[in-house]
Amino acid sequence: MKQFANFILTSLIFFTTIRVTAQTHEWTLQECTNYAVENNISIKQTEQSIQSQEIRLNSAQNTYLPDVSASASQNFSFGRGLTANNTYSNTNTRTTSFSVGANMNLFNGFQRKNNIELNKLNLNAMNVDLEKVKNDVRLQVAQAYVQILYDMEIEDVTRRQIEIDSEQVARLVSFVINGKSSEAELSQQKASLANSKLTYTQAVNNRKLSILTLSQLLELPSPDSFAIVRPDTSQLVFSNFQSSNINYEERPEIKAEQIRLNATEYSYKVARSGYLPTLSISGGLSTNYYTVSNMPSESFSKQIDNNFSQYIGINLNIPIFSRFNVRNDVRDVKIQRENQQLSLDLARKNLYKEIQQVNLNAENALAKVISSREAVSNSEIAFRLAKARYENGKSTITEFNEAKNNYLKSQSDYAQTIYEFMYCKMLVKWYSGEEMAW
Repeated sequence: MKQFANFILTSLIFFTTIRVTAQTHEWTLQECTNYAVENNISIKQTEQSIQSQEIRLNSAQNTYLPDVSASASQNFSFGRGLTANNTYSNTNTRTTSFSVGANMNLFNGFQRKNNIELNKLNLNAMNVDLEKVKNDVRLQVAQAYVQILYDMEIEDVTRRQIEIDSEQVARLVSFVINGKSSEAELSQQKASLANSKLTYTQAVNNRKLSILTLSQLLELPSPDSFAIVRPDTSQLVFSNFQSSNINYEERPEIKAEQIRLNATEYSYKVARSGYLPTLSISGGLSTNYYTVSNMPSESFSKQIDNNFSQYIGINLNIPIFSRFNVRNDVRDVKIQRENQQLSLDLARKNLYKEIQQVNLNAENALAKVISSREAVSNSEIAFRLAKARYENGKSTITEFNEAKNNYLKSQSDYAQTIYEFMYCKMLVKWYSGEEMAW
């Protein structure tokens, strides 16, 4: 019976382990960015705006089609009225009418043609804007991903701090029992251990918050069972690098502004079309049925046939004075074009500054890695010496804790500089046209 119970317990542990392992999938940076691009709400909203612009373009293209409408009416009249004998009498009349008409614009100063081209360019600009939104989401995901890695490193550092303090507390407990140390020194070391545990708790909470941030960027329902791949930094090559072969004009933030600048040319043409005449053609069919009380009338079908008529007309409209509306529209478009040129210049300036900042950050990150790595090496030596002196009774606990804190701080600073370097290196490659990956 006992063996059977052990078998059941072992099986439960085995299958539970398999289930947990199957449920936990470690996400790479590329998987995170791809998933975010597919599911991010801001991206979906931009895609909806593009669909609306496609509808506006289709509406502009359909302006070449004629307007066709049909109507039917039924009218009743009561009271005195003029009869066919040129006398007045109390009569009731009833009229039934049917008509079909069409109207088509033949020429409106090329407004339709230019408006279609304007909507095409607006659609192109919005598609480029979509790529810019995707890039922004990718950057946000990368930043959140690096923050998790850094918080994981800090958690490891604080965990090692607890191990060091726990070791010293255990050593002092045995010393107090043997009368080799005082209760005051033990209490001081216990206080240091409590602070280490508090720091560790804060580090764990920071890691959980950063995981929550990334999971929300990915639009995941919950951060539970979400984990990321921790890259191997031991094989990381620390060398100087800068972005190269960057086509600034093909970046979405520049390309969209350039397209909008081109679109202002068609906005200008649309506005100037108000100076030109318009020509339209119209035509239609109509018939009616008419009856008067106390008077004989022909049958419905005969009247419908006899009253059947057709019409066609051409209308030419030449603008002479529009209260300066067209002139002001043209002036407004010119201002918009000048403002759009300024927006393009500003976008180029900001992008250039952004890429130069990335290059400077990469150089700075490399310098920080080198200096922090040296600081870790020196602080580790100092900590080991301080530990040996303290355990041999040649220094105080305050000196030991100071050396320990300096050593752990240098480790956390080094971890931060490593991931800062990795992030800057990734950005440099990304601006050069490579995939967003380590």
